[in-house]
Amino acid sequence: MKVRRAKKPKALKEPKKHTPTFLLELPLMVNQGQAKHVGAHLEAARQLYNALLGEAKSRMQRMRADPRWQEASAIPRSQKQERQVAFSSLRKAYGFSEYALHDYAKKARCTWIAVHVDAMMAQTLATRAYRAVNQVCLGKARRVRFKSKGRGLDSVENKWTQSGLRFVLQKPQEGHAGFLLWKEDRLGALIDWDDPVVKYGLDHPIKFARLIRRQASSPRAQGADCAGYRYFVQLALEGVPYHKPKHTVGTDTIGLDLGPSTIAVVPREGKAELRPFCEDLRPKGKQRHRLERTLDRQRRANNPDHYDEQGRPKKRGKQAPPWKNSRGYLKTRRRLANQERKIAAHRKSLHGQRVHELMKIGNQIRVEKISYTGWQKQFGRSVGRNAPGMFIELLKRTVARTGGTLVEIPTRTTKLSQFCHGCGQTAKKPLWQRWHECQCGIGPVQRDLYSAFLVAYLNAADDHPSRARYESYWESAEPRLRAAREDTEQRAKEGQILPRSIGIPGARARLPKRLEASRQELVYRRGRLEALDRRQEPPVL
Repeated sequence: MKVRRAKKPKALKEPKKHTPTFLLELPLMVNQGQAKHVGAHLEAARQLYNALLGEAKSRMQRMRADPRWQEASAIPRSQKQERQVAFSSLRKAYGFSEYALHDYAKKARCTWIAVHVDAMMAQTLATRAYRAVNQVCLGKARRVRFKSKGRGLDSVENKWTQSGLRFVLQKPQEGHAGFLLWKEDRLGALIDWDDPVVKYGLDHPIKFARLIRRQASSPRAQGADCAGYRYFVQLALEGVPYHKPKHTVGTDTIGLDLGPSTIAVVPREGKAELRPFCEDLRPKGKQRHRLERTLDRQRRANNPDHYDEQGRPKKRGKQAPPWKNSRGYLKTRRRLANQERKIAAHRKSLHGQRVHELMKIGNQIRVEKISYTGWQKQFGRSVGRNAPGMFIELLKRTVARTGGTLVEIPTRTTKLSQFCHGCGQTAKKPLWQRWHECQCGIGPVQRDLYSAFLVAYLNAADDHPSRARYESYWESAEPRLRAAREDTEQRAKEGQILPRSIGIPGARARLPKRLEASRQELVYRRGRLEALDRRQEPPVL
């Protein structure tokens, strides 16, 4: 008779420790054969991602069609626990969760897809698809986008460093080289060990690796393959990012008023300033606009049947003819994509410079809480070019890393742009009114500078402005605000183009390049309408 042994109780697993993470990006050296293999892997990952996205979307639609979803939505938001229980039961019943989609990824990763995509990468794709659909479920997005074959999937990542897509680093005696391993390919990384940022990052443990493919300007660009792609590896490293010694950190408290195209900075002790935000991007924006117009003209010339007599696009059905793309059109599209990449890199650099300038003054930041996505409807061009929301996110991370605090003051309760500390009254101002001047004797002062002053001296614990709070600070702050205004006026007199929101009359007024009036003639040429400038002849006396 066999005697069964008593099972040993399973040891409780310790919860995973959440450690800080930072990224290090390195370029990869990829030959033609490796680029072909990587392209096949990414195509398999694209098809698996679309399958996971479609499954998650169908589960969400079935869940929201259930009558219990309407009953759960009718529960008052004050009853948080009841709402959470109702929605959680629905998600569990329809399998709309991250781990339920992981189980579906095991079934979808079959046949030829399993040759290209391992199990861990399939889980990361399932997580990516679930998060995209969950944004729609929560009302934070309108729809999800499937990856077409033309757009492709340009980034994949792993979850660990034991197998699959992983980065290995040789020992110094072996050559100190780094490689990204994926299946049978060994992609070499370009490592500059003289760069302190790279050396600091590679000295830290690697959590996982991410492969990124970016479009180059042309196949002849440096580091590009035959299809015009460059490849990079992003390493998720454990720890905090490298802090350069030249970036010092101050201790002052700063009031910040950020607009779509301006930024006002008023510290409690230092110099106040009002400047255009990301002003160096304006010339590149004009170049991008010219490329967009060129692309539109080429598209219309190649496809005249897709537009009506007035130049409006016709409605397209299932039997509509395909769009024709010429070589010149594809070349212009690559130039436009390269210009967008340069603008994004330049914008990121300008944001970093501005953040470090603020950190040099102080790491105690006060700023109004604003919906930057709501700005896109009214200030779409400026928000798209300057990205103020991205700047605030970078500022938050930098302030947290340096041990400071960033406090966002709610605008509904404070109404700092309408408040006057002299009389304690709140008066509504239209957006075109850029100067604050009150009958109590305060002003005239620029509106953005005044809001930055009010938020700088506002108490974070009690965010209600009062008259007594600012009386002792206004005497020393008024000369600094006046000096910032005079500095801005001087730059406008010297010819610098300033946004209209600053409120300086004539700041953007310039003489025309040509004094003669011109008229436009519409000419039909090569299947499209063109406007030709013709100089107007002087009248006969």
